[in-house]
Amino acid sequence: MHTYVTQFVMAYHAEQDHLRALLPEGFESLRPVLRINAEIRRGRKDTIYLELNTPVAGFGKRGWLNIANWESPETDISCKTAKNATVFRAPFLEICFTRLGKTGGCPAESDNDGCFFPCDTVKFRPAERIDQNKEFCSCKFAWKFDENSAYGVSTGGTSIVAMPTEPKQRYDRQALTAPNAAAIPCGQILGAYAVSFVRIVQE
Repeated sequence: MHTYVTQFVMAYHAEQDHLRALLPEGFESLRPVLRINAEIRRGRKDTIYLELNTPVAGFGKRGWLNIANWESPETDISCKTAKNATVFRAPFLEICFTRLGKTGGCPAESDNDGCFFPCDTVKFRPAERIDQNKEFCSCKFAWKFDENSAYGVSTGGTSIVAMPTEPKQRYDRQALTAPNAAAIPCGQILGAYAVSFVRIVQE
């Protein structure tokens, strides 16, 4: 089955010691980054999908650890596009991507074996290879779990590489949940892009 995907991706800086406190046993934080993916999926069933990830190493691989994911219609997610701006809204998040007309690549792709999904046992999904051009975006977002949730506004359309930091403070262990991750302040938005491609889904 073919699904036609328009994917929007944004990464932002989040203190790495806070991220370390969220990680399950067996994972190591690679960079002080949280990433939001938003997808418009058109196929046999049209849906909107959101997910929150952070870069990790674990079980001999390097990639993204999925903190949470949501999909319509099970979750109330809307998407509206006006001119070059696309806005995703859910009860817990509002995020806007504005296309800038410039194309380029994503630095994190060279260090990505795939995505880990922690359940009773950890599931791993190999990285999706996308060869279409990515269009840089400006971005603004706000988590809405509570009044202390993170928010941010980008200052340009270029990508900034977040370098790993040495441990400085040990925080109490917390559950790997979206509200806990969203409570970590956004230092700055590191980059955002949009890309369209066809995904082949095995039924």
